[in-house]
Amino acid sequence: MTRISRTYNDTMQREGVSAVSADVIFASSRFPNYKIGAKNQIVEAVDDPKVLSMRQVVACETAQLLEQQKRLSVRDLTNKFEKGLAAAAKLSEEARLREAASLEKHVLLKKLRDALEALRGRVAERNKDDVEEAIAMVEALAVQLTQREGELIQEKAEVKKLANFLKQASEDAKKLVNQERAFARAEIENAREAVQRVEEALQEHERTSRAAGKQDLEELMKEVQEARRIKMLHQPSKVMDMEHELQALRRQLAEKSKYSILLQKELAISKKAMGDSSNFYEIDGAELLGSFLRIQPSCDTAPDLSKCSIQWYRIAPEGGKKELISGATKSVYAPEPFDVGKILQADVNLDDHRITLTTTGPIDPAAGLGSYVEALVRKHDVEFNVVLTQLNGVNHPSESIHALHVGKMRIKLCKGKNTIAKEFYSSSMQLCGVRGGGNAAAQALFWQATKDLSVVLAFESERDRNAAIMLARRFAFDCNIVLAGPNDRAPSPN
Repeated sequence: MTRISRTYNDTMQREGVSAVSADVIFASSRFPNYKIGAKNQIVEAVDDPKVLSMRQVVACETAQLLEQQKRLSVRDLTNKFEKGLAAAAKLSEEARLREAASLEKHVLLKKLRDALEALRGRVAERNKDDVEEAIAMVEALAVQLTQREGELIQEKAEVKKLANFLKQASEDAKKLVNQERAFARAEIENAREAVQRVEEALQEHERTSRAAGKQDLEELMKEVQEARRIKMLHQPSKVMDMEHELQALRRQLAEKSKYSILLQKELAISKKAMGDSSNFYEIDGAELLGSFLRIQPSCDTAPDLSKCSIQWYRIAPEGGKKELISGATKSVYAPEPFDVGKILQADVNLDDHRITLTTTGPIDPAAGLGSYVEALVRKHDVEFNVVLTQLNGVNHPSESIHALHVGKMRIKLCKGKNTIAKEFYSSSMQLCGVRGGGNAAAQALFWQATKDLSVVLAFESERDRNAAIMLARRFAFDCNIVLAGPNDRAPSPN
């Protein structure tokens, strides 16, 4: 029996280990997972069934790409091909790394076999069998590694083929995108040209229709009048329908006339601004019921208005008489219902010099005020919320809410249950808008109930103030009383 000494064992380990590990670089820090099967054959451990091989991953990705190609758009397909190309490049890089690792494994196995061969000649017979068995295991491992390399080379060829296919498909998709883009641009240009041609045709049609519109309208009106005359002769029961049509035409004509008046006013204002530059003052403000007019300087050299005397007048538009508006001696005047349809004039007197200012046209009525008053006329008594600002010409400090009742027979002013004034319509009663008083004049009303009692009331809105004046004058007229302001209807001094 041969005995191996400790010194010989250490020498064998130094020689064997140094021969194997001197020039070897290990790709991994752990030894491969191999098992010894029957007859001492090396068997590679079975991989996890959940982990797919490279070939299976490539086949699965290719099937998904071919399946999605039918329903993807051109741009999405291009992006997908580019992603697949990047994945193929990544797989090619991984295959190259695996090839390098396989080469290292070959070098390692060769050096290990050389070391075992060198060791077989140095050991005794008992250990010699173990060394030969180890050499057989290394040779079997080398055979399996060679088979594995063949599979890797085949997979590498498939990956390279897939990469080329994806690259070609990506280039085809880009060409298709460019073609579709060029086609879309051509379609857009064609659509723009078609729209331009349609616009030109519409403009030409509009020009021709305007030229023939007047003649067609006159002929149509003649035909309509003749048809109405024949219809009235043969169907007298439908006269009411024709009257409704005439009313609608009258309303349209009234709207057109209002628009024409507005245009004439604007034209007069522009002509006045361009032609007459000698006046020092001008009338500013909307010329309609519910607003207020103000006299203001039109140049820097105009004298101060506080040194001038002012008087307002109302004039009929067609050469009518000039009526003095009593008490209207301020630079601000709020038109009242009597002024609707009249031209307002203001005389500004400075020493011996007189400047006459007029509105550009008659005062227009407030929109919807007539229908509002007609609705209130049906009531027996109408109540308005007011604030008492003056009592017998003296300012009233209280700002509490009062109630003004305008009835069919009388007017009553009360605060809660206390009655301040209650008078029937009479010839001594006066009612009009406040003539002066600044911007609030459009909401203020002057009422002289008796010779010893007069008040100035402020309403919530210009509409309520004008409605109260029109309603009171309507009820007073039913009682044969003309309800107006102080000295109204008086002729103007020459």
